[in-house]
Amino acid sequence: MGVRWRALGRLVGNTPLLAIRLRFRGRERVVHAKAEHFNLTGSIKDRMALHILQEACRDGVLHPGDPIGEATSGNTGISFAALGRALGHPVTIFMPDWMSQERKDLIRSFGATIRLVSSEEGGFLGSIRLSEDWAAATPGAFLPCQFSNRANAEAHARTTGPEILAQLRPYGLEPDAFVAGVGTGGTIMGVGKALAQARPGIRIHPVEPASSPTLSTGHKVGKHRIQGISDEFIPALVKLDELDAVLAVEDGDAILMAQKLARLGLGVGISAGANLLAAVKVQEAMGSGAVVATVFADSNKKYLSTDLVRQEPVREGYLSPEIELLDFDVSARVCEVCRPGEPVAS
Repeated sequence: MGVRWRALGRLVGNTPLLAIRLRFRGRERVVHAKAEHFNLTGSIKDRMALHILQEACRDGVLHPGDPIGEATSGNTGISFAALGRALGHPVTIFMPDWMSQERKDLIRSFGATIRLVSSEEGGFLGSIRLSEDWAAATPGAFLPCQFSNRANAEAHARTTGPEILAQLRPYGLEPDAFVAGVGTGGTIMGVGKALAQARPGIRIHPVEPASSPTLSTGHKVGKHRIQGISDEFIPALVKLDELDAVLAVEDGDAILMAQKLARLGLGVGISAGANLLAAVKVQEAMGSGAVVATVFADSNKKYLSTDLVRQEPVREGYLSPEIELLDFDVSARVCEVCRPGEPVAS
């Protein structure tokens, strides 16, 4: 099993950092984004899922063959399905039924069982409740509890954040701000911690859909199309008092931005469009020379049945029509030190 852990660890993290050159309101500028679709299953959630499983094994909470179950909006479920099954665990995923068909198919393709939850059954909160009921009735069951598990944010504090710093350093750059959409909060809190330790005073901005401002209001409001962020509550991992102002992005604007990125050759998800728009907003406020970093959490392949591949109308107030994507460069990956390792039993 040690060989399997090491092999999986070498397929997670250490992703390229993209330097995206663009023109906005007459000025050329650069935004830096981690290309997280280079992870094993194509999303940033592999980092968190692998680290949670490693920590559970080290702590003696997860044993060989124990069943794993998790409530998810998609990418986390795909990650636990792939990693859990690769390590010999049966996996059951609880997920709202309105998530993209590609998400559902990928989870099944890795050999996991999927329990779809309707809005009448409680949607996302219902998925969490059903996963807890399942765990209570299943001997040896392990729930990763991604929304409250400290190992989620820790994964990004140990890998994603240090990678950003290491990849900017050869160019003589240090980040002035970091922005990211909030699903579990693990990325914004973990990366934010690592960057703030290295760069006191750095601005760390969470991003949410303008039509569903859960972080800003404290409860679920409206609907949106940026799958993977702004579920139905503020996760326990999110400490808003440790973050800078919440940035709102319209989902239609995010779709248009993701479509533009695809035409540049970067096939990324809708949340990547939202993150790039938020990064441009922050950079505009700080000055066009500010070094702003973000993440492109996943690829466009999970959204081919959604509005991402349909014509999206341009509405008043959208930023994406003002942004001209010019080119991009790719930094070298980071050395082996940033890669996850094999868990050591406690």
